[in-house]
Amino acid sequence: MTSKEIRKVFLDFFAEKGHQIVPSAPMVVKDDPTLMFTNAGMNQFKDIFLGNEPTRWKRVADTQKCLRVSGKHNDLEEVGLDTYHHTMFEMLGNWSFGDYFKQDAINWAWELLVDRFNIPADRLYATIFEGDPSENLTQDEEAAAYWRQHLPADRILLGNKKDNFWEMGDTGPCGPCSEVHVDLRDDAERLKVPGAQLVNDSHPQVIEIWNLVFIQYNRKANGSLEELPAKHVDTGMGFERLCMTIQGKKSNYDTDVFQNIIAEVGKLSSQQYGENEKSDIAMRVIADHLRAVSFAIADGQLPSNNKAGYVIRRILRRAVRYGYTFLGFREPFICKLMEALKQTMGEAFPELASQQPLIEKVIHEEEESFLRTLETGIRLLDNLVEKARTAGKNELSGKDAFILYDTYGFPLDLTELIARESGMGVDVKGFDVEMLAQKERSRHAATLETDDWVELYKTDKVEFTGYHSLVTETRIARYRKVSQKNKTFYQLVLEKTPFYAESGGQVGDTGYLESNGKKTAVVDTQKEHNLIVHIVSELPEDPTVTFRAVVNESLRQLTANNHTATHLLDHALREVLGKHVEQKGSLVHPDYLRFDFAHFGKMTKEELNRVQQLVNRMIRQNLSQEEMNNIPFAEAKEKGAIALFGEKYGDTVRVIKFGESVELCGGTHVPATGQIGPFIILSESAISAGVRRIEAITGDKADAYLHEKLEELAETSLLLNHSKDIRKSVEELLEENASLKKQLAGFAKKAASGIKEELKNSVTTINGVQLIAARVSLTSAQAIKDLAYQLKGEIPNLFLVLGAEIDGKPSLTVMISEELVQAKGLDAGKIVREAGKEMKGGGGGQPFYATAGGKDVAGLDAAIEKAKSFVQ
Repeated sequence: MTSKEIRKVFLDFFAEKGHQIVPSAPMVVKDDPTLMFTNAGMNQFKDIFLGNEPTRWKRVADTQKCLRVSGKHNDLEEVGLDTYHHTMFEMLGNWSFGDYFKQDAINWAWELLVDRFNIPADRLYATIFEGDPSENLTQDEEAAAYWRQHLPADRILLGNKKDNFWEMGDTGPCGPCSEVHVDLRDDAERLKVPGAQLVNDSHPQVIEIWNLVFIQYNRKANGSLEELPAKHVDTGMGFERLCMTIQGKKSNYDTDVFQNIIAEVGKLSSQQYGENEKSDIAMRVIADHLRAVSFAIADGQLPSNNKAGYVIRRILRRAVRYGYTFLGFREPFICKLMEALKQTMGEAFPELASQQPLIEKVIHEEEESFLRTLETGIRLLDNLVEKARTAGKNELSGKDAFILYDTYGFPLDLTELIARESGMGVDVKGFDVEMLAQKERSRHAATLETDDWVELYKTDKVEFTGYHSLVTETRIARYRKVSQKNKTFYQLVLEKTPFYAESGGQVGDTGYLESNGKKTAVVDTQKEHNLIVHIVSELPEDPTVTFRAVVNESLRQLTANNHTATHLLDHALREVLGKHVEQKGSLVHPDYLRFDFAHFGKMTKEELNRVQQLVNRMIRQNLSQEEMNNIPFAEAKEKGAIALFGEKYGDTVRVIKFGESVELCGGTHVPATGQIGPFIILSESAISAGVRRIEAITGDKADAYLHEKLEELAETSLLLNHSKDIRKSVEELLEENASLKKQLAGFAKKAASGIKEELKNSVTTINGVQLIAARVSLTSAQAIKDLAYQLKGEIPNLFLVLGAEIDGKPSLTVMISEELVQAKGLDAGKIVREAGKEMKGGGGGQPFYATAGGKDVAGLDAAIEKAKSFVQ
């Protein structure tokens, strides 16, 4: 079977068994603070397991795109080195929500693997949970009994809590699991060592392919377990491993899931997969990472320097680095592989085709940027090697190696390779210490301790009343204490609430809860696992009473103004630039709005003016809001509603319409556009390849901005003697200023020439070194630098120290002839660092030329003397 056929057989099989086949959720997670990426098939059903969302179907199956870059067997630096671990992977899964349990899950797993996929039964093993007396958990004899209907007892193995008891996290739903393993070794190997001895022993051909999780407990914050009222099934099967098994391969990368991409890499690099171990690893890394990066971008996550964006950038840079080092690529190449990926996976995931131009452009720009960084990093590494050699060392420090890794994306093995070529080692232990310190910093910053929810009133679903009311009578349904970075606060869930939770780019509401004349401030509102969570610094004295929940009306109105303006801006951009414009992100704040969109070039001044005029025209038309709630998704699309890529929509959606602007949106808006007031674009810029950002203001902020600009204009006119043509007057002033600067430069050049002659006459010779040390009356750093280089070119064996006062601050310059640097080991950078301390400053530079600045002009002469002392 091809991979496409395997995927189809799986989904068709569970459809026959009464399962609803649902699409994959986005790989990028947006409303779960515990995750950046979907890392398992169950993530999109988390709210059902937690009881925050009712079940729409009792039985569900899907194929889910997942990403893992940390944890067991998922260290990013290891992917590609073996044949069966990945960053991005597909997880085939079937779920039962309070319906069938162990018997059907096990029987159907066997039927699919053996009867439909024709995997030889004698190659399969099952593991069951052995129990844990410390938690009063007995061996899962129920699962074992069902497996005995299919497998002999010697192929039903006991697994410990680590391998066979699944937990969602430190708290939450959990339960025993039963893994299915397959032995893919040759018959001769199987005769030598029984497969049972290699299960869960990291053997590349004896692997887990399916995990059947039986969720029957809830883990509380104190560590205890309680039985769940309804039992669930959650299974996950690695699609790539399944394909390897069915297609008779020894490696996931040998299946048609990857071979199409690997063949294209080979074609571009003129190398053949299977001929060289290092180039094979590089091809596997590139094929794997292409998938991870492409799906992340398609789901709306662009590479960046923080959080999820940093993870994607790091994955992409690792692929570029392998191509650079082992396949000889010096130009962008990963962007050329998108077509091969689309051919392999585009049918199951149509977002690859629809987002292909953006994905290619973003990857191309990221590659270009990192290839330049690689060149810079290699030059820096060469300098570090030379510096270490000059200092008589035979290895690079772990700190330097870590800086190369953290700043330039140089993994330790690349630094070791380049250093080795220069006869140097690397302090690996020191590198490990730096890496551990960074991980500890990250862990400490992210540590969040949450208590169990204290449930006061049972509620199946929180009612949001905030679209049409900002005050609601309500009760606290549940609360919990949260601690982070030595701060304690509380999270409250209300039975019904007017507070909008941060989502869809719109910030969360603030306000207060009031009861018996006492107010509790709500400082933020967030969405977590489909719950509207209100953040308060203190818990109300009696949380069981009825409260008035009151939203800050002025901030909500300003936010609504900006959210509606964002919709109008989206429409105007599509009108002016074309229908290819697609929203890629937004931030709706009371003070401003930010809108990111797909467009492949900088907007012209004329285009920006047209967009701004169109938005303001729609505001003046005072278009009324048309709200359509709970309409089928397909119907909303027929009405022309714009949906965002990377967002997960339900069967029914909310549509907001203002004139010709029609969008799917859960945010808050003005009743009519006239409320918004003036709309002003402040800036338009690039945030990544093919993605632009507009920042704008509305209403009172726009009025204040216009007033400020008119005031500036009036003041400028006054300064120009009430000039009738301000622009012309400013241009004349600029021309006059440029002319005067030119004259001053000429005077400075003449002055420097005179100073140079004086300095040449002041040379003293010490042990073959020609020393010049003086304080000079030059007023620019460039003039001093020019003077230093002139003197260096005219005086051999020069050791030059120049001090000057520039803009009221001390400046020190040291220039040393290269022959002195080599012969006497002098280093201008070290010298200015030491001498700079005399004037309460510091600096650095190269061994032959360096500068320092400071705060204390009175210490300048002492700094000159300190610098002189290095040669004296």
